[in-house]
Amino acid sequence: MEHGSELSKTVATFILQKILLDDHGLSYICYTFERFKSVTSVLQSMVDCLQREPSGRLLKHVVRCYLRLSENPRAKEALNRNLMPSQLKDGTIIQMVKADDNSTRRWIQMLQRNLSNAPKTASQF
Repeated sequence: MEHGSELSKTVATFILQKILLDDHGLSYICYTFERFKSVTSVLQSMVDCLQREPSGRLLKHVVRCYLRLSENPRAKEALNRNLMPSQLKDGTIIQMVKADDNSTRRWIQMLQRNLSNAPKTASQF
């Protein structure tokens, strides 16, 4: 996912998003910290790529992946600790969102809300 054209990165991230949207896929990825860390590491590299080469399509899928991960209690705790890109945490990434892309804006707000509501005693990986 880290190499290739913007289109290939978008397609790969879309596939990851579809896996995460399935309950079994989310459970599988969040079952071990190693799997979860691998996924978040690749997503982090996509965020870094977006800083260099903005892409609304890629951003939409990356945000949706993080939003879905934040729905798992253990993943939410890990994202809150140190695995969430600062651009998503502090909202600076919203500057990349096109004015008419309300769904991505809403997903970023939902992600920030999910992370701010993280339980203090969530089970860890």
